[in-house]
Amino acid sequence: MLSIRCLSKSFAGPRNKTVLSGLSLDIAAGEYVAIMGESGIGKSTLLNLIAGLDRPDSGSVTLDGTDLTGLDDDAMTVLRRRRMGFVFQAFHVLPYLSVAQNVALPLVLNGVPDADMPARVARMLADVDLDEHASSMPRELSGGEMQRVAIARALIHGPSLVLADEPTGNLDPESAAHVLALLRKCANKEGASGILITHSRAAAETADRIFLLTERGLEVIS
Repeated sequence: MLSIRCLSKSFAGPRNKTVLSGLSLDIAAGEYVAIMGESGIGKSTLLNLIAGLDRPDSGSVTLDGTDLTGLDDDAMTVLRRRRMGFVFQAFHVLPYLSVAQNVALPLVLNGVPDADMPARVARMLADVDLDEHASSMPRELSGGEMQRVAIARALIHGPSLVLADEPTGNLDPESAAHVLALLRKCANKEGASGILITHSRAAAETADRIFLLTERGLEVIS
């Protein structure tokens, strides 16, 4: 489903730092993997390259047979909107939209007919245990609830790939465990593959495979 080949990325500066060098990775359809590593080793850079938010110096990223590194910015934006979902540490829930409106946003951006939205949003909110909060505003939610909104928003349009960057970094252990379980359950239900970036071994243990990113590349640790 996702194939990364010989991916390299450097950033210009006083020391011209190489962050990733010759990295390769294959993820099957429906597979959920975790990537761990020290701060600054390149985990978020890797996600940005997969998402097409940044461009590699060399190598390729192929999603469902499409070479993302060959797409221009407009085509990449359309593909990202339709076939990827994102969950971040900072939630990025829009404060002026209700829970239901936040979750519906990818459907709006992808041109889903208005008549189809309410039922899809209701189903997704039920999946993340937020069906009673559809009309709530973000300021009325806990951190764990806002992250569950973010999970629903990331998955409602049926993406092939979900990218989660430290999604439990702002949560207490109990909320973190709940969010991780829901993320995995919902990704499986939607048939999406997932990449979880985390510092937490407990979080990583929810994945099918765990990788450690080092200066030597990706090493399988479980």
